[in-house]
Amino acid sequence: MRFGAIRAPPRFGDSMLISGYAIRRPIVTIVAMLAVASFGIVALARLHVDEFPDVQPLVVVVTAAYPGAPPETVEREIVDRFEERMAGIGGVTRITSSALDSQAIVIVRFAFGTDVQAAMQRIRDEIGPIRRDLPAEMEEPVLKRGDPTDLPVISLTLSSAARGVPELTGMVDPGIVRQLRGIPGVASAQVVGGLARELTVELRPNALQASGMSIGHVVEALQAQNVSTPVGRLTGPMEERTIRLRGRLERPEDFAQLAIGQAGGRLVRLGEVATVRDGTEEPRSSALFNDEQAVGIDILKSQEASTLSVAERVRRAVDQIRTTLPGDVQLRVVRDASLHVNRSVRDVELALIIGAALTVAVVFLFLNSSRSTVITAVALPISVLAAFIAVWACGFTLNTMSLLGLSLAIGILIDDAIVVRENIVRHLETGADPMTAAHQGTNQIGLAVAATTLAIIAVFVPVAFMGGVAQQWFAPFALTIACSVLVSLFVSFSVDPMLSAHWADPRRPRDAGGGMRRTLDRFNGWFNHQAERYGALVAWALDHRASTIAIAALALVATLALPAFGVIGAAFLPEHDISEFNVVVETPPGSSLTYAKSKAQELGRLVRALPEVEYTYATIGRSTAFDPHATAVNEGNLYVRLKPRTARQRQQRAVEQELRGELQRVGGVTAWVSADIVRNAKQIQVQLRGSDTVELQRIGRQLGDILCSVPGAVDVGLSMKEEQPELDVQLDRPLAGSLGITAGQVGRALRTAFSGVDAGDWIDPIGEIRHVTVRLNPEARERVASLESMPIDVARAEGAPTLMPLGHIARVARATGPARIDHLNRERVIYVQANTEGRALSAVIGEFNQRTRAVRFPRGYDVSHGGEREDQRGVFRRILISLTIGVVLMYFVHVVQFGSFLDPLAVMLSLPLSLVGAMLALALTGSTLNIMSMIGLLMLMGIVAKNAILMIDLAKTAERNGVDRRTAIAEAGRLRLRPILMTTFALMAGMVPVALGLGEGGDFRAPLGRVAIGGVLTSTILTLIVIPSVYDLLSECRVRIIGRYARRILP
Repeated sequence: MRFGAIRAPPRFGDSMLISGYAIRRPIVTIVAMLAVASFGIVALARLHVDEFPDVQPLVVVVTAAYPGAPPETVEREIVDRFEERMAGIGGVTRITSSALDSQAIVIVRFAFGTDVQAAMQRIRDEIGPIRRDLPAEMEEPVLKRGDPTDLPVISLTLSSAARGVPELTGMVDPGIVRQLRGIPGVASAQVVGGLARELTVELRPNALQASGMSIGHVVEALQAQNVSTPVGRLTGPMEERTIRLRGRLERPEDFAQLAIGQAGGRLVRLGEVATVRDGTEEPRSSALFNDEQAVGIDILKSQEASTLSVAERVRRAVDQIRTTLPGDVQLRVVRDASLHVNRSVRDVELALIIGAALTVAVVFLFLNSSRSTVITAVALPISVLAAFIAVWACGFTLNTMSLLGLSLAIGILIDDAIVVRENIVRHLETGADPMTAAHQGTNQIGLAVAATTLAIIAVFVPVAFMGGVAQQWFAPFALTIACSVLVSLFVSFSVDPMLSAHWADPRRPRDAGGGMRRTLDRFNGWFNHQAERYGALVAWALDHRASTIAIAALALVATLALPAFGVIGAAFLPEHDISEFNVVVETPPGSSLTYAKSKAQELGRLVRALPEVEYTYATIGRSTAFDPHATAVNEGNLYVRLKPRTARQRQQRAVEQELRGELQRVGGVTAWVSADIVRNAKQIQVQLRGSDTVELQRIGRQLGDILCSVPGAVDVGLSMKEEQPELDVQLDRPLAGSLGITAGQVGRALRTAFSGVDAGDWIDPIGEIRHVTVRLNPEARERVASLESMPIDVARAEGAPTLMPLGHIARVARATGPARIDHLNRERVIYVQANTEGRALSAVIGEFNQRTRAVRFPRGYDVSHGGEREDQRGVFRRILISLTIGVVLMYFVHVVQFGSFLDPLAVMLSLPLSLVGAMLALALTGSTLNIMSMIGLLMLMGIVAKNAILMIDLAKTAERNGVDRRTAIAEAGRLRLRPILMTTFALMAGMVPVALGLGEGGDFRAPLGRVAIGGVLTSTILTLIVIPSVYDLLSECRVRIIGRYARRILP
């Protein structure tokens, strides 16, 4: 029997149900595909475009302001009580807290699947019963869902060389802010570095002392006499009128005339003891565009809105607002997330188009037919458009992950069509007519093609259900590939055979055609000759089976040793160039806003001296939108915008490396580079937990010194800063008690005097409601002597109050205290933090762990790793679990296909063989084993088995038709060489643009493409040689087992 004439049994009915119907009803097939394409276009038009998938936040951030309280007091009176109540809430996986000066922050993380909205309500229910036990001066807690992608869509600055911050703030709020908040999709517009207008009552201590009035008298008078309230209604026989008491003061002069009490038989008015002015709040933050004072505006979008659409609307609104501004005022867009989103999506789309073109070129090269190329390539647009239907139906956005899945799937989508069309062409070359060739060619290869596609789906579907936040990130990627591949299978079984039957290539003489056709004919003739030689190579490998398998095993072991010996490092995310980064600025605790701003300006000038830098935008006293921790005036953020990647010679990594050295030259400030523009988090987070702060600091400094000595560790520091200067007011309790003075009374007086208190509202001339703030004047808050002379109420025996200086009943002592206290799961914690440079994260952490093995920690103190290391472990673990499930499902698919438990093992061997090329690709390109390369490995597991499936399926069919096993293996390899190489080169061609890292941020995606290309290449080479030997060995083992035990054991 001729090997080429072997026909597979019709497992799916006559010429398979799908292809048979498609060939008989071509109009129905065309209409069905056009319908799919049409629905795909409609779905694409409805998709929101964003950079990343929608991630439902599993974090709730609780903040509570406690004006004037030091961190230790905030920890004891607020944080500890919050944590105790929240620890019992179901679904809580982690509680991290920070006690800062005047503020408490508690971040509660919940398990995947938790209804965060219900969890927020539960937190409110837990805080409610203990509200009376919390300090009365604490402001109401604020709850917010923490979204890791909650970065401003656009940041604006308003600046002028001729106008001050108060005037600029008046232009921003409410005017500009109100216009921006009215834009559809805008959730909020936050003012940064502004000075809000308020009515300020600045008390003069000497005047208070002379008049006998206390601070409490002033506050009570303002709250009692500046009111406007409805008091009832007047009801007559025919009408009803509301009665309103209009007691609200309208002008600062009216406030100055307000009577606050009596002294010596005369009225004391507010203007006698205080300066009342229409002013601004005290500056606690600042914004700088380059070196120019500015007011910033951060625009945040609602979760369901598209970044691109919101940014476009905001830019249009900014253009309109500019036309209304005075000529000396500039409104700039300093940060626009949509630009990066646009570039990223555009680059992925370009990679998809280039990959598709290269893939089609590979098909034309091997088949040497324009019609065959068109018939094969028609699977691409239909499969891609069908994938958009799936993306829309699942509620995903069109983001880089879903587009990346499509760009990588380009080679896979055309695989089925290549194999089916190549088999049909082979039947045509044997003399069959187009209709018969379409029937027989599809029928013969149908089961193998279906098995390869189902194997790919089996690998990717578990990824979409891996759980955790990782599922939300990778589900669009996995389901996009799975749906598009499934559609490509139906196209290959319907459109391809239908077009092959009704639109076949016209027969032509061998020498007909132009120069290109003759060149391709010569190439295919050369290739057929090589296929004959390959058959001989397979025969040689079968004769030297042990040596062939041993060489492959050694190659696999050698490449797997590369990560073990540190040749390939591991990291959570690949380094990538996005033309922007932050410089985190920290001046010593106790520094003023003016000092911190001067250091930020100095750093900004240093940064802008680099030729790659376009501009800088500094915010002092405020951190990023997602991380509200850095609210102290001595901390800030310097946003650095680089020129576009095409306009500079050096990559962002090189700029950051040079800048790190330059930053060390600036004294009086700690500054470090952060590529994480959302959270400003360092890559390495060593968590040191214990009870005593002093001991934690000692051990933390020891670990920090060790980490500093590890090559590749940079920006090393501790989360707990130097202690900040404080003034302790130590009350003489016996004396105070004899005078009727309580600690609470003194505390309220001090808080009002130095932090200020809101004593009511004031409606300004433009109708906006402003705060009325009471505090001592600035001169009285500069020196310790002013604190000691501050008047305190003392009740006389006869009941008439008098005043006494604070220094008579208390001692004021200089002291220091922690600037910040952090908790992790209700324990005090210090983070030893660092970034990496020039070395993989895994290598730095590995050496650090080795050096700390000799460190002996006191009982009750524990060290663990957080940060990127923790994220990496969690995501990698989920990927490996999904991969294991996918491989098992793939094995079951092949068991069903081959009807054997042994034969699929030969197919599964191609999976580890792909690791040889994957590891070599990472090593040669200097890439790390990161989340993108792990996805590349996952992708490899789904696609590399196809070569072995095609070969073994044909070999088994030949054996069933009576061909000798070794002859069947060798001939199957020869006949399947062309489709195997075609699909391999098509896969590689589709991934080339991704592997090259084209475009801004393309290096983030590059490891995925490199792993896929390297793995596919070596897997194909080794599969063509090793798999025949392994299949022969397994078949021989099966024969021996059957012969030894009984034919009933294994079929």
